[in-house]
This record gives sequence, structure tokens and C-alpha cells, in this order.
Amino acid sequence: MTNWLPNLTSAPGPLYVRLADRIEQDIARGLLPAGGKLPPQRNLAYDLGVTVGTIGRAYALVRERGLVSGEVGRGTYVLPGRGGASRAPVSGAANPLDGTRAALPRAGHIRMDSTAAPDVGQAKVIERLTHGITTHNGHEIASYTRTLPDDWLHAGKRWLACADWSPAVETLVPTLGGHAAVLAIVAAMTVPGDFIAFESLTYSSLARSANLIGRRSCVVDRDDEGAIPEDFERLCAQQHPKALFVMPAVQNPTLAVMSPDRRAAIVEIARRFNVWLIEDAVYGSLHAEQSAPLAALAPERTFHVGSLSKSVAAGVRGGWVACPPAYAQRILTSHKMVTGGIPFLLAELAARLVLSGEADVIRDAVRAEIAARGTMAQASFKDLEFTANPQTPFLWLKLSDPWLSATFKNAAANESVLIDDEDEFKPGRTEQVHHRVRIGFTTPQTRAEVQTGFDVIRQLLDNAGASYDSYG
Repeated sequence: MTNWLPNLTSAPGPLYVRLADRIEQDIARGLLPAGGKLPPQRNLAYDLGVTVGTIGRAYALVRERGLVSGEVGRGTYVLPGRGGASRAPVSGAANPLDGTRAALPRAGHIRMDSTAAPDVGQAKVIERLTHGITTHNGHEIASYTRTLPDDWLHAGKRWLACADWSPAVETLVPTLGGHAAVLAIVAAMTVPGDFIAFESLTYSSLARSANLIGRRSCVVDRDDEGAIPEDFERLCAQQHPKALFVMPAVQNPTLAVMSPDRRAAIVEIARRFNVWLIEDAVYGSLHAEQSAPLAALAPERTFHVGSLSKSVAAGVRGGWVACPPAYAQRILTSHKMVTGGIPFLLAELAARLVLSGEADVIRDAVRAEIAARGTMAQASFKDLEFTANPQTPFLWLKLSDPWLSATFKNAAANESVLIDDEDEFKPGRTEQVHHRVRIGFTTPQTRAEVQTGFDVIRQLLDNAGASYDSYG
């Protein structure tokens, strides 16, 4: 349907909104049928005499409305079942924003699809600190958070510090964890229609979140160190992303670590093409990071994000972002807009955990538990190919033939073990196939439960031909 050309002369409002409304109307009328392709953005911009950015914002808006889907390199297509006035999704239909995980797993499943900090008794410390907060800060808890206590910022400075780098207090913003921090950065520093670059394997929930607010994802090829500089440069020249999301310290799910030379190369390209860098260090807090973070190499364009989720307690929702100079207030406002604001109780608890030194004690216990469970993984899969690290709460397992990643995940789920297939970590369509799964081992409450999960996975791998069946 690439010859479709709308008439926008009589409609009121901003041009991109008028175009989005016309697309919606023409879908409802059947002029743009399900599966039909919208005109390429550059072509439509030329035909209408407007900028490509205007078309991009309109296409992003109709994508937010659930009317179309966009695929990098293929175009924008009308989704099926979108005609008429109703936009209600078909019952049971898959939503590309949902990812590949079960939203509400049944009781009895062994959850190896999460990497939150293991339970090492931190609840007792949290109970004591929370009691102190509720005893002496009742007024603040009862109200909205309207101030930014210095202690919250100093806690962030202490927690984010790594190698020889430490953020300035005035650059810090406390957040509801790392995910909320990144989404606030994306919302503040980009506009609908902008591209955000992600590695071809990454924490793709952030890509889905960015797509949900109208941003578009583009993919950078990667190798054993992470994003490949030459491909990042190509992407910058061709698609002009406004930001790059990377995990230099410990990459999820591959466990890759960027060398100092690779970090310097990424920074140089980002400077040349004026790209913001979003540096996720949530797993880095479990490691004694030796290399300078991107925030030390390029403080003028790097947002450095960290949290307590992997190393202390995910339920506390404690996190911080160190911003480029003069951008902290902008990110603080954006974070409030996209999350509703940080609760005093959680922010104060996160700060007290860090400043009291309790977070360091808990982190040491978490590291020890991860190491012990990692040793169990090494024994269970010792003759198989996988990537692991004694301080990382998951492994990246290569499947034996004839297993496919998604099929193996489903087979494990049938045996009540939940793991992540490789598609969970793909921010966009790609021809790359790795035949790998990520196995997290920190959420099960006991080591015996972890071993049961490992045994199930091992049995599936050893009995591939008889372990699953399908009916068509």
C-alpha cells in the first residue's frame, strides 16, 4: 500500500498528530488493510513536503496506539484485527511488548528466569532499618516526596563509585531501580520517533519499554567484548540513533566485559556522532571493576546507572543515575513523570542500607551465595559449553543438537523449570541464532531447589529426542 497519500489540509492540530489520526481513520475504513505496508518515511515526507522527523513521530504515535508494527529494514505494517472502532486485543494473542516470559507462572515452578539478589537473610536488616524510618520519619512517609535529602545523594555517590571513578554529588538522581532510571533518561533525552541503539543481545525489556513510549530500536552487532565499534559507527551514519544502551562491566546475557580499548572506541564514535551513552552497571556492583567506566571517559554524554537489585535486594527498588553535568534536574523531573515519583520510604531505606555499611555486608553474603551456586552449576554442566563467572548470578548455556532455544525453554517449562531463551534478549528481529539459554540461579530459595532445576535441565539435554513432543 505504498502509493497511499493522505490529505491533511483540513484537519486541525500538529501535523504529525493529524497524520496519525488519518492513518487510524483509513485503517478503520479499510483503505489501509491488515498486513499493508505504510509508505517509507522518506518517501512520504517528500510527497507531503514535510521533514522525515514529522513522519517518524506520526508513525511512532500510531505504533503506540497499537495499530501498526515497525521492523528495522522492512518497514511499517498495519497489524491484523485493527479495523473498526475497537482496539481490544484478541484474547490470548501474543503482544510483542510482553517478551517471552510467563507473566504469572504457576505455583511449583522453579524460577531460573530471574537474577535478583538471593535471599541471604537481608530481611532482618531491612526490618530494623525500616522500623527506624517509620518511627522517626512518619510525616515524610505520609506525604509525597518533595525534597531530595543529601544522604540520598551521598549514598548514590558511594554505591556507584568504581575503579578510580566516583560521581559528583550534584550529578546524582535517586531512582526506583535501574530500569526506571534508563526509561527516565530515554524519555528526557529523546523524542518519539528517535532511534535508541541496543546490542543484538541485551536486556531487551528496556527496548520494549522505549518502544512503548514511541522510541524506535536499532541493533548494533556484538562480539565477545560487546558492541562492535565499526558497526556502531555504521549505525550512527545510517540511522542516527540518539542514544546507545550498553553494559560494559558485565553484559546480560553473555557476560561479556568491554576492554579499555573497546570502551575508548565506543566513546570516540559517540562523541563524533553526538550520541548519548547509557551505561548500565547493575551487575558491575557484584564485581571489583578495574576498568574506567564510560562515565569517566565521557562524563559530558554518559548516564551511569546502578542499583541494589542484583547485589542487595531487588524489592527495595533502590537505584541511582549519575548524569552529565547540568542534566540531573532534567532526569529527576523525567523520573517523576514516568514513575509517579520515588517513595520516601524506599529511597530512605536504600540510602540507609548503603551509608550504614549494611549493603556492603549483604553484598558480600550475596557474592558468597552466588559463588556457591555457581560451583553447583559448574559440576552439573561441566562437560557442556557455557559462559559463567563466579560473581555473576546466571550462566549462558550452549544447547546441544538438536535443541532450539525456544523449544528447550518450553520443554523446561513443561518440567516446571522456567528459564530464558535467547529471544528474550533480542531487542529486534535478527538472523543471528545462538542456540543458547540463560539460566539464573538466585531466585530459588534453597540450594536444593537450585540443584533440582539444574538436574531437570541436564536430563533434558541428555535425552533430547525423548524429552518433548508437539502436536500440529
